[in-house]
Amino acid sequence: MNWLLMVLVASAALYGTLAGALVPGARYRLSVEPNEPWRTTAPCGHALGGGIGGGRCAACGRARYGPGAVWPAGAAAVMCAVTAAAVGPRPELAVWLLVIPVGLVLAGVDWAVHRLPDVLTLPLAGSTAVLLGLATLLPASGGTWTGSLLGAVTLGGAYLLLFLAHPAGMGFGDVKLAAGLGCALGWYGWGVLILGGLAGLLLGSVYGLALLLTRRAGRGTTMPLGPFLLAGAWLALLAGGWSARP
Repeated sequence: MNWLLMVLVASAALYGTLAGALVPGARYRLSVEPNEPWRTTAPCGHALGGGIGGGRCAACGRARYGPGAVWPAGAAAVMCAVTAAAVGPRPELAVWLLVIPVGLVLAGVDWAVHRLPDVLTLPLAGSTAVLLGLATLLPASGGTWTGSLLGAVTLGGAYLLLFLAHPAGMGFGDVKLAAGLGCALGWYGWGVLILGGLAGLLLGSVYGLALLLTRRAGRGTTMPLGPFLLAGAWLALLAGGWSARP
């Protein structure tokens, strides 16, 4: 690993730590049931302000919400560092680093209340498309914007068909998330797009099977699919970033 890549990885890890520390507050604010307003106060009653923070009330310093900031900050740091190592100094890396904390919030919210809020899924798809379009204007980009747009339509359309065929097994929020993930995966081509789409479903299936085998869930039990779609997409992006390196 040359010195430029080492600096890039270290910088990405630092960014991930700072961004990940903000995940618990956003997750807590958005983890509400459908048709309920976003939370504006901590459990102690103090205002959340901007809705971000490290999982502890900033006003009194005592009331906690969620698991705290250590795990999200650590996870974001590792994910950002590994992504930087795989992608290298290419313009799309900035897009992936911006997406990772959003993905962690989405995974946390879906895990907590089994929903993927439009306030994140729709901007994720739109901003990813716009930012990757800008990345194509810079030298040394490792993918194509056309592939991204086709990926969004293809993966979003595929998950829409799955949703229509079996609504009980997939929420419409998963369809909207798939459009954003498809936009990112399509950047590196059809192979990465297919790998990411199948990996997410496979991870979710393995988890569901494990729940059945351990009798922690029955056949009619619902489970969050978003975290597995996000994990599968991230793994595929790593593969795509590495294969696109010179």
